Amino acid sequence: MPPTLENSGTLTATGGGVEDTLDDVSAAGVYTLHVDSVNMVAGDVLELKVYEIVLTGGTRRVVAYGMWADAQPTNDLIKKSVPVDSELTDSGSLRFTLTQSGAGTDKAFPWKVLKHA
Repeated sequence: MPPTLENSGTLTATGGGVEDTLDDVSAAGVYTLHVDSVNMVAGDVLELKVYEIVLTGGTRRVVAYGMWADAQPTNDLIKKSVPVDSELTDSGSLRFTLTQSGAGTDKAFPWKVLKHA
């Protein structure tokens, strides 16, 4: 079965190292985060994180992390997280975030979260 769109949009990063939430997922499944980094320039730093809650009522912990700096090569513009599997249906059992820091101005980042069978 092909993946389905969980959520999507374009986020203009807050910048200054502020972590912006892209999506909170509360349905069991396997998910991936996809972010287009085409707008990055020299001095930009992009961090993507996926958080997971292990037990109901628990604390979110980082389960996937990636960081990139400066303008990105044209053959590597789309950043994808590893597939993250959540069995919980707690509100926000998975959280997908984006942080832009560095010397660059705040950029717009198109993004989507896909749910896989």
